[in-house]
Amino acid sequence: MTRTPNILIVDDHREIRDALKRYLERNGFRASAVDSTKGMDKAMAESRFDLVVLDIMMPGEDGLSACRRLRIESDVAVLMLTALGEDTDRIVGLELGADDYLAKPFNPREVVARIKAILRRTERPPVALGGQYGGKRLSFDRWTLDVDRRVLIGSDKAQVELTTSDYQLLIAFLERPRMVLSRDRLLDLTSGRTASLFDRAIDNQVSRLRRKIERNAASPELIATVRGGGYCFMADVTESA
Repeated sequence: MTRTPNILIVDDHREIRDALKRYLERNGFRASAVDSTKGMDKAMAESRFDLVVLDIMMPGEDGLSACRRLRIESDVAVLMLTALGEDTDRIVGLELGADDYLAKPFNPREVVARIKAILRRTERPPVALGGQYGGKRLSFDRWTLDVDRRVLIGSDKAQVELTTSDYQLLIAFLERPRMVLSRDRLLDLTSGRTASLFDRAIDNQVSRLRRKIERNAASPELIATVRGGGYCFMADVTESA
């Protein structure tokens, strides 16, 4: 990223959040720390953050509930922290939209590595040529993708910028309309890696893309979920100069 990423730490343990804040700042990040989701809401109303490090177990509203709200209200990336050993809690966090999770106690170097990996997936790309579609526009439903600018233009002329992961996922769908693509296949197409046991990266990316292109993300018409199969892009795609 060309600017310094801004990280918000939400954890009710003062020693953990203060130590992590100092470590992130020493490693080139801007960082703020709060002790509750109320503090998180206030901080996010006042500043723009690239990623939230969110503890699950907190008094008042817990991290899972906060993550659910964030996915409805924001595109901010989320790294969940949990002291729980049960895999179920980690899976729930990922299914609610967290980008990754890390169990306590953790090595701060691993936190930095996870944050950098998440930001690489979600950062907004610079203007660049679009590979085989350089200079082209791809149209579907009520949208036109300006490939060079990586911007979606609606039929009402409204423009929607795409993050790197949005763009890669959309291109994967537009190149293969009406084909059922498994999660493993989509992960390979978009990031060149295979899925791990608890990997929900593609599901989270699909949810984010749906919020940008569907009329109703809760009842998607363009990106259909195929039970036991993955996802299928249901619209016809046309190419123009």
